[in-house]
Amino acid sequence: MSQIKIYGLRSHLNGKKQQLSDIIHACVVEALQYPQNKRAHRFINLEKDDFYYPEGRTDQYIIIEIMMITGRTVETKKKLIQLLFKEISEQTGISTTDIEILIQESPASNWGFRGMTGDEVSLNYKINV
Repeated sequence: MSQIKIYGLRSHLNGKKQQLSDIIHACVVEALQYPQNKRAHRFINLEKDDFYYPEGRTDQYIIIEIMMITGRTVETKKKLIQLLFKEISEQTGISTTDIEILIQESPASNWGFRGMTGDEVSLNYKINV
């Protein structure tokens, strides 16, 4: 299970949401061996006066937060981060300097979906990859 939030300026994200979602999902499918039909992305559109970001970034700056059940190896998480940098940069022209990625993990027992906790649900994909 994973949930993904993409933060950025409304003026930049408008018109790019579908493309970014498709790229992010393809990277998750490849790196995490995730099923094609599992996508949970939320875009957080911010106005210029609501989004302060570090010096050296442009208005294309985005933050990608990925929350997932604990269990992936360090190598798998690094592969996901590297794929995201590469594919987003190549396919959208957003500089890797303007992309920040955060992976947060939480035990399956902290998740609730399909009327159960995550440690009770039988998933159709592996977490320990």
